[in-house]
Amino acid sequence: MGRKKIQIQRITDERNKQVTFTKRKFGLMKKAYELSVLCDCEIALIIFNHSNKLFQYASTDMDKVLLKYTEYNEPPGASLYCLITPQREITSRSSSSGGKWTHFCFVSKGLDGGMRS
Repeated sequence: MGRKKIQIQRITDERNKQVTFTKRKFGLMKKAYELSVLCDCEIALIIFNHSNKLFQYASTDMDKVLLKYTEYNEPPGASLYCLITPQREITSRSSSSGGKWTHFCFVSKGLDGGMRS
């Protein structure tokens, strides 16, 4: 007997929401660590909970990874992996132009089976 498939929707009960957040945050950070070790890549993970508390993980120095990200010349939509609804707007800061890129993220299957915008 396998695990029961859960429906992905907002959790209304505050206690259940906090328990789910804690467990999934740990799982996400564990996956980020494993990916960085297995594939020898740099990962920076930034999470803000509902009360704006910061949680972060970086496989190397967080500042170096974020600096590398802000200096990256390609528009963010070109390599953005996305698991959000098509109606959600994403705004990213461009360090090269000093302006903002606004684009819409759409969900489609990539060649690797992952979700890609």
